[in-house]
Amino acid sequence: MEWIERLNDALRYIEEHLDDSFDIAQAARIACCSPYHFQRVFSYVAGIPLSEYVRRRRMSKAAVELQNGAKVLDVALAYGYDSPTSFNRAFQSVHGVTPSQAKKRGAVLTSFPPISFQITIKGEVAMNYRIENRDAFRIVGVSRPLFQEVEKNFRVVPQMWQTAAEDGTIAALAAKMEMEPVGVLGVSVCGEPEEWRYYIAVASGEPVEPPLEACVIPAATWAIFPGEGPMPGAIQELEKRIVTEWLPTSGYEYANAPDIEVYINADPQNAKFEVWIPVTKKS
Repeated sequence: MEWIERLNDALRYIEEHLDDSFDIAQAARIACCSPYHFQRVFSYVAGIPLSEYVRRRRMSKAAVELQNGAKVLDVALAYGYDSPTSFNRAFQSVHGVTPSQAKKRGAVLTSFPPISFQITIKGEVAMNYRIENRDAFRIVGVSRPLFQEVEKNFRVVPQMWQTAAEDGTIAALAAKMEMEPVGVLGVSVCGEPEEWRYYIAVASGEPVEPPLEACVIPAATWAIFPGEGPMPGAIQELEKRIVTEWLPTSGYEYANAPDIEVYINADPQNAKFEVWIPVTKKS
């Protein structure tokens, strides 16, 4: 399967560059998607964040080098750590012992072997979706920068939604809603090479004043999936199924455009929403 082959090619690139600063953008290019989408796909398929996988693999290889007589400082520098202290902390979090202790005979260490992807598409539960070609549209809302390591944003984004609900921002935005898609939007603008930002917004042509800001979502083809259930689990489960079940056999791949969550009913206990992912036909 072409999609799986590209992911495995990206994994081979990562494995070959563990002892220097591998480039996430290059791994994403090998996988034919953006760095943002590559990290999301990896975490859904592998079950761990990309940064955690890289850390585990580096510390596994570092342990072997230490037991073969390499100096702690040399190994730390080889795997991208500027100081023995930061290397010591990372090494101990994986192995439970310090690098110096790992050099001793009989030290008990942990090995994390390289992974490869082999996916069986089950399709046990039907997935509803539609494909829409949409012109560019304007959104109005508030935004914050996102970290380049996607998993760090799992703290940033929920806090942003909580603040927006408490300070009246969401209610104010709802009053400005005047075009499709109808709903309060969560928009991840994570192209390359611009700064990544997350917007809580609505589709609107109204003028804005700070702290509100406007952003234009480019024309794109969207695969749109409806969902409902308690948050955030329901939307995370749907996004995982999109990546692991629908995308590999769909004839589409990720396009370079924002991801959009449309909250039709934002009740956290029984939300109704849509997940919009930008796609392009495989060539």
